[in-house]
Amino acid sequence: MNNPFKKILHHYEVPEGLKEKVLNDINMIKQTMDIADLFMVQFPNTVTSFNGGGNYFKEEE
Repeated sequence: MNNPFKKILHHYEVPEGLKEKVLNDINMIKQTMDIADLFMVQFPNTVTSFNGGGNYFKEEE
């Protein structure tokens, strides 16, 4: 089986439009991960800190 990566031209310059599209896609993925982290990790941590350390089922004394 031939290795297709050996056929890549090393002196070939990537078109600027393609490079920009790839970088935009990577930035969109990063922003999506940041938003998911904000709502799935950071927000619950904030709510639990306001709620007395995460004890939702506090027994009243």
